[in-house]
Amino acid sequence: MGHTTMLAKRAFDLFVTVTAAISWIPALLVSALAILVCEGRPVFYVSRRVVAPGKTVRVVKFRTMVRNAEQVFNRSTVPIQRDGVRFLNLPPGSPLYTRVGRLVERCAFTEIPQLFLVLRGHMSLVGNRPLPESVTESLRDAYPDVDERLRTPAGMTGPVQLIGRERLTDGQRLDLERTYCRVASHAFTWRLDFLILLYTVLEAVRLRGPMTFGEVKEFLLSFAPPAPAREAQAGPSPAREVQSLPLIIADADEMEGAIAPVGVGAEAGGRHVESSARN
Repeated sequence: MGHTTMLAKRAFDLFVTVTAAISWIPALLVSALAILVCEGRPVFYVSRRVVAPGKTVRVVKFRTMVRNAEQVFNRSTVPIQRDGVRFLNLPPGSPLYTRVGRLVERCAFTEIPQLFLVLRGHMSLVGNRPLPESVTESLRDAYPDVDERLRTPAGMTGPVQLIGRERLTDGQRLDLERTYCRVASHAFTWRLDFLILLYTVLEAVRLRGPMTFGEVKEFLLSFAPPAPAREAQAGPSPAREVQSLPLIIADADEMEGAIAPVGVGAEAGGRHVESSARN
């Protein structure tokens, strides 16, 4: 992302996070208290996640599963199935979720602690989700360009969350993530991230149903700059300049013939006819 684009996205993150503090801070405290009372410590789950190519940070979220969930469900213990899905998509009905954890997940409060990472600049409100290193390396075996999904800062929610990760293949998910990165890198607007945030909230409170892959792809591409605009910014291609050279030369010849004396023009015309006859 360009420097100006990064500043615009950072300004959006800070503005929304600070403005919405009146709502997310109470949700943070209530969720933490509910987990502490019903399940005990630890209240939070901490893991290292890849937030940019070659960069990992400690990502914090509410613990919504049993204490040994990480040992039971990870990329080394869960084999890659025949469908080739390498993302770790735990079904909503998994017994690894605790009772209060299901409620926190249903209210979409699980990722709220990551707002502190947004304030510190390690993450963005909107972007592709940070992944464990083991999952990233597993994806790299089948998709060598997996790092393209992090050309923009990792986020708390993104285009994939508008559908539901369990409804997408790995290829579809990476396609949407790369598309968001390309659009946000070249044509970022506050409206793009605002609508993704808004749709995420509306789906969480059941006021809007999940979108389809095609709908999200079309939505993202609607923010992409038109092809002519991109071409104009890039300037004329060398091939097009080379193609225009014969036209320039031809125009120069015509102008020379136009200003030549009549006798010379007639003599040149005679030589041209004679040359044509010989051929």
